[in-house]
Amino acid sequence: MDVLQQVLVHMRSGRWIEAHNLVQTDDAPLAAWLHGILHIQEGDLEDAEYWYGKANRHFRSRGTLDEELAGFEAELLKRDGQA
Repeated sequence: MDVLQQVLVHMRSGRWIEAHNLVQTDDAPLAAWLHGILHIQEGDLEDAEYWYGKANRHFRSRGTLDEELAGFEAELLKRDGQA
C-alpha cells in the first residue's frame, strides 16, 4: 500500500493526525489534492484552498466531500493503471 492509500485508510478511520502527518511526506500534486480534501474534512477551508492551489485544482468549483474523494480515488486508480 502506498502513502496516499494509507492516508485514505487513516482518513476513513478518523485518524486525522496520522493522515495529515503522512500526506505531508509526498509532494506530488495528487498528494496536495488529498491534503486539501483532508483539510475540507477537518473543516479548515483556508488551508484546503491553499492545498488545492498546490494541486492545480479549482477550490471554489470543487464538489462535495464525497465527490472529491471519489474523484481522487478515480485518479489514484488511473495513476496505478487500474482504471
